Amino acid sequence: MATAKKLTENHLTCVICTEVFTDPATLQCHHTFCKSCLLKYTKTQPEAVQARSIPCPSCRQQTNVTNPDSPVEEWVSQLKPSHVMQGLMDDFGPGTKAVEEHLCSVCSKQGKTTPATSWCSVCDVVYCEGCLQLHNVMPGLCDHEVAHLSDHTKTKVKRPFMCQVHRDKPIELFCKDCKQAICTICCSIKHRTCKDVDTIESTTRLVKEHLTNKIEKLRINIAATNNIITQRKSKIQDVKSNSQTLKDQVMKTRETVMRAIIRKEKQLLHDIDKATDEQLYELQAHVKSQEIELQMYQQQFEFTANAVTSNCERDMYAVYESVGETSPDNSDTDNRPAAGRVVLTHDLDKLSKAVDELQLGEVEVVHDVSDPKSSPVLHHTIDCKEDGDGKDPLVRDVTVLTVDGIKVMVVADYKNKRLKTYYTSNFKSFHNQLLLSSEPWQVAKLSESQIAVSVPDSKEIVIVNVTPDPVLLSTIKTSKQYYALASLSPSQLAAGTWGQSHSVDILDMTGRILRSINTGVIGNPDFIHVTRNNNLIVSEEAVKSLVCVTSEGDAVFTYKPRGVRALTNPRGITTTSTGDILLADSRFHKVIQLTESGQFVRVVLTQQDGLEYPGGVCLDADGLLYVTSRRYVEVFKFCRR
Repeated sequence: MATAKKLTENHLTCVICTEVFTDPATLQCHHTFCKSCLLKYTKTQPEAVQARSIPCPSCRQQTNVTNPDSPVEEWVSQLKPSHVMQGLMDDFGPGTKAVEEHLCSVCSKQGKTTPATSWCSVCDVVYCEGCLQLHNVMPGLCDHEVAHLSDHTKTKVKRPFMCQVHRDKPIELFCKDCKQAICTICCSIKHRTCKDVDTIESTTRLVKEHLTNKIEKLRINIAATNNIITQRKSKIQDVKSNSQTLKDQVMKTRETVMRAIIRKEKQLLHDIDKATDEQLYELQAHVKSQEIELQMYQQQFEFTANAVTSNCERDMYAVYESVGETSPDNSDTDNRPAAGRVVLTHDLDKLSKAVDELQLGEVEVVHDVSDPKSSPVLHHTIDCKEDGDGKDPLVRDVTVLTVDGIKVMVVADYKNKRLKTYYTSNFKSFHNQLLLSSEPWQVAKLSESQIAVSVPDSKEIVIVNVTPDPVLLSTIKTSKQYYALASLSPSQLAAGTWGQSHSVDILDMTGRILRSINTGVIGNPDFIHVTRNNNLIVSEEAVKSLVCVTSEGDAVFTYKPRGVRALTNPRGITTTSTGDILLADSRFHKVIQLTESGQFVRVVLTQQDGLEYPGGVCLDADGLLYVTSRRYVEVFKFCRR
């Protein structure tokens, strides 16, 4: 039962519907599917239908049809299962339960359920005692080998290789022209004109060897396919995760824009309140002044009225003399300027246009540089010349960090003895710098917020926190001048020094030398990079070579090509997510791509791409390539054109 179940699950199951085959059909590539599943799949492939062929859902190989003018349904219906598949379906497919339960095959055809006791290895049929007796007395069957069934399964013995046409004749020959095993009668009748017929004994070894090689190739293909499936499934998860990350970025950008709008709204409301308050203060002060003046007028009115109505000439003249003609009459005049009106001035057309042109971002598919079909496109250029620079910058190296969701580019400005950072936050660009004791050489990324920088002339390695502004954390004093620098682990650095046979030292974070590594032809390392396998890749201008060694110093490969591919000034090194190596050749104004084992792939960038004297190189998490070019950093993306 276990054998039949295993065969059914592994070999008799359609990969489309994941069920046991229903009316199976085998394509020219030997893949088998249910006819109904194959028909549905074919109808979804208009290009294949137009080409009058049936595509394989597994390997995409096309199967030509016998009658291309007929409907697609007839194409599929005319397909038959292979002989091997049909044999498996006959033995282990639906309807073979009686055999697996050891019921007599002959009795089962008669509707009986008689337990089987024996099995004929030639007929491959199980029999009960009665049917076995009939089998043993039949001419041509009596010499078949019969085995008794065990309690659990039948034990298959080696059966005679008999001719399917002449069932009583053993197979003795093999026709290589027809690729068919035959008996002597078949040979004399049907294969007389064939030129290459050999004995079955001579051919068996070759056939077995061929099938053994086939098995090995299939095993390799299975392993490779499983690996591809695993990688693709991992890529699917990466794509889904990246999609959510990008959506989060869009929403974060929208929130930033909304905060900016709300901030502007609050400012406008504040300005309205301020202008209104000033206007109200002036008006209220004027009202108060008028109220005081009104009170004075009322007092004078009452005093004068009483004098007139008192019939006392002395009082009337006394009031008249005190008032005289100095009393102003401003009942209809107000010499104060009228209060202004607060208005909101805005251009709705301009505002509407600004909203329409507002870009939260652009969505595009950026390919990895390892994709051979991708081409570089200049994304943008960053000028590292800043106020306070005494000299024109020479950007020796570059790396990119992601600090609290902000992408920060860090560069080592050799001539100005500075470490500079560049980033964008809330739609504004920022840059800052850290003055060092001497000229920096290479930047080693320790984490997303921390770097190490070699300062050879001062015999220092400085540790810098990126916040995203550069903040000096500590200074490691070293016994040698280290130029090339890379992070081997969170607690170890790989540092290159000049003029020594063992030119790379492995240091701890205090600068203590743990061990020294001989890098072969390279005696004065210019740049070091640590691969995903923890190997060290080292370049040197003088010997025009690239060397890869393990962290223990064992050689992996040396890249020193000749002719048109010869290196002139190898500088910065980085690796892609797939392990490919990118190397900057300064004097040839190019960046080349190698495999992880040091085989040439292609020239990625040249002077025609706007590249001049490339030095440091690095890749960020989005696949953008950063290349230093004197005072500039050129940033490239990779797209399929």
